[in-house]
Amino acid sequence: MLPPHTPTPRTAWVRVALAANHLHHHTLGEAIGRHPRQQLTWLGLLALPLVLPLSIPGMATTVAAFCVLVAASIFLGRCLPLPCWLQRRRLPGKLSEPLARHVATLTARLARISQPRLLRLSDVRSRRFNGVMLALSGLAMMTPVPMVSFDNVVPALATVLLAWGLRVRDGRMLLAGYVTTVLAWGYVVLLWWLGAELLLWLLAMPAQLGW
Repeated sequence: MLPPHTPTPRTAWVRVALAANHLHHHTLGEAIGRHPRQQLTWLGLLALPLVLPLSIPGMATTVAAFCVLVAASIFLGRCLPLPCWLQRRRLPGKLSEPLARHVATLTARLARISQPRLLRLSDVRSRRFNGVMLALSGLAMMTPVPMVSFDNVVPALATVLLAWGLRVRDGRMLLAGYVTTVLAWGYVVLLWWLGAELLLWLLAMPAQLGW
């Protein structure tokens, strides 16, 4: 369950930046802890590289599984343990250093404009809804999209907005996360529909050519 108190925004963003500096020192099981705020910090950090045009084999599935697990913890109001295979995962070392630099720059900017607001969106009464939205963003990230590269960008952005919006209790960031989650599923459904239409067209082509 998310804490009822209102955090100091600058302190919260400093903690996010500090966590980014230790990405390569820990496995997921060692790093994320058992407190929802700590888990949300790491979820936002781990989803952030997927917003960039990078291809890291297996990372989208790992982050999506972690996202769904954190979402279930928030929905149920209690921390759930990570599966063993997820506890052992590490972020690639070549990515951790540049990501830490980008996170430090990003969090410094966010600390100036982000603040606890629209607190009803992140209070205890909203935890089930937030858990569902976070799970939807993770499932969208996990859903494979045929014939499209970097298909995780929009779902990953939704995950970052929701995770960090809950972490610092910024209602505007949460609202952006809700909208982006809906867009992510619209994006996934549209690409699957276009893929199905293309497949049907290819199957019908021999008959049209008289083969």
